[in-house]
Amino acid sequence: MSGNPILSVRNLTKYYGGSRSFFDKTIPPVRAVAGVNFDIAPGEVLGLVGESGSGKSTVGRTVLRLHEPSSGRIVFDGAEITRISASRMRALRREMQIIFQDPFGSLNPRSRVEQIIGEAVDLTGPRSREERRQRVVKMLEQVSLTQEHLRRFPHEFSGGQRQRLSIARALAAQPRFIVADEPVAALDVSIQAQIMNLIAHLQRETNVAMLFISHDLGLVKFIADRVMVMYLGRIVEMASVESLYRRPRHPYTRALLASAPVVDPRTARARPRVLLQGEPPSPADPPSGCAFRTRCPFVLEACASRVPTLREVSSGHSHACIRDDIAAAAAVAATASPVQPEGI
Repeated sequence: MSGNPILSVRNLTKYYGGSRSFFDKTIPPVRAVAGVNFDIAPGEVLGLVGESGSGKSTVGRTVLRLHEPSSGRIVFDGAEITRISASRMRALRREMQIIFQDPFGSLNPRSRVEQIIGEAVDLTGPRSREERRQRVVKMLEQVSLTQEHLRRFPHEFSGGQRQRLSIARALAAQPRFIVADEPVAALDVSIQAQIMNLIAHLQRETNVAMLFISHDLGLVKFIADRVMVMYLGRIVEMASVESLYRRPRHPYTRALLASAPVVDPRTARARPRVLLQGEPPSPADPPSGCAFRTRCPFVLEACASRVPTLREVSSGHSHACIRDDIAAAAAVAATASPVQPEGI
């Protein structure tokens, strides 16, 4: 990545809870995010993947300060925003927007479309009533809706149309950075491809930087430039899309790719099988050492005491594992029979 990043995150940690119960029993805090580091360049799409409960959405909402970080640094456009006041953060909302997973829950049910998108337009500066209306109409047209939808309420739209409204609202503020938090997970499969194509088209057209969060490896492959893989609050692998999908180094990444559905049964049979043991541990009681060791087929005794750091194993490709022999073997195996999920 060249140039100065639009967003830089260092050692980001987020805990929830931690208190005493009615019977004076200590309830430990839940560690949702543990020491996450990454940069996003202007115009770049960084994908963030992992199982449910891995901390993906917490990362996205914390970098926007929708959730307050427990520790760490968040730098946006060269200025640290980790501890700035709420009033100063509100002034940054135009620059940093989010597309939520549930479009119905994120749209005010009592507001008409013109008001919902108009409020985002207002963040860009004062306009006359007619100029504001024309800007709202233009945003609707960009997401394949029309002027006829201006006076409607969110409940009068389908799920796909509501997500188009959410996208229009996010882009209407002319942001420089967007978090797309599972933006098609709540939609029918038949609609997902349309919305993904729309997001990809508008991202290229506006050159907005994006953190694209999803559990679907095919969607991430379709839209992202680089990918981070997250497990139990930690980043376990980071690489370009081409490098990660062709040569995954971490056992967890290989397991995710091996479990992704493919259409061709011959391709499915030819893929290497990666079996994981048990269930993901609770974030309230994570394992010592490597968080993945309780499910890893290559675990060593040292994995229980050493917390692996994210380190570069090839140009632009980093992973968090103490076993370089496994990483090398995984790379060779992926070259022989690459694991590729279906795109859209």
